[in-house]
Amino acid sequence: MTSLYHSELSELPLLSRGKVRDLYAAGDEHLLIVTSDRLSAFDVVLPQPIPGKGEVLSRVSRFWLARTAGIIPNQLAELPVETFVTDPEQRRALGDRAMLVRKLRPLPIEAIVRGYLIGSGWKDYQASGAVSGIALPAGLRQADRLPEPIFTPSTKAAIGDHDQNIDFAGAAERIGAELAEQVRAISLRIYQESAAYALERGIIIADTKFEFGLDAEGRLHLIDEVLTPDSSRFWPVDQYQPGSSPPSFDKQFVRDYLETLDWDKTPPGPMLPEAIIAQTAAKYAEAERRLLG
Repeated sequence: MTSLYHSELSELPLLSRGKVRDLYAAGDEHLLIVTSDRLSAFDVVLPQPIPGKGEVLSRVSRFWLARTAGIIPNQLAELPVETFVTDPEQRRALGDRAMLVRKLRPLPIEAIVRGYLIGSGWKDYQASGAVSGIALPAGLRQADRLPEPIFTPSTKAAIGDHDQNIDFAGAAERIGAELAEQVRAISLRIYQESAAYALERGIIIADTKFEFGLDAEGRLHLIDEVLTPDSSRFWPVDQYQPGSSPPSFDKQFVRDYLETLDWDKTPPGPMLPEAIIAQTAAKYAEAERRLLG
């Protein structure tokens, strides 16, 4: 598999490089999103690419965007990438990593849905018996399935900073109560329907992050990546066992390795062994194979 750490497109202005995505202006009404093979962990971009990762993320996102289009409109533009990237060598380097999208105004929150008790939600529960202000039953174990999925929004941090969990009232303060209610309802519906689909294919979607944006008329759209191994925790059904952190198809595998190192989780990130890179690439590929067939 080929790797792409940084994209270089001579025909389009580069607007920003995020943790994983490179964003280009494509005319007045569109953006080109290139999902690189970079990997971030603990909000630090690691120095090596994961071969093929960006293509997996892009294909999986496109799959879910198509599948959820009946629930909410999304950012995808009905134009091929070659409309704006005419150089054949640069197109070849992009592979399946590029998506052409319409310009929308992103909301300043991340919409997180949790179906299982893991990660920062598990830490919050241990400390307070609640997650983002939502009280949960006593006696839950790490990785337990929740009685029902919960909406636990967060702030959107700049590169290098950490997102902060907020409660629903905090989300309503940032985007307005009516819009926050709409985001919560749609996020929960997408998660529940998609998690049921994935479960039939041997994947538990433990939690996930959605992002939304508004068009010029104020209509809500689903944007950014959707239900990928980067924006979600994917667990294999046949290895799921509550009481500890299950093995995963996502970058939790890298996080678990990094936790064994003497690293303070600040830049620069440590180099990964080739075996960890290869196993991570294989996990992303396996998640795509199970979901898309």
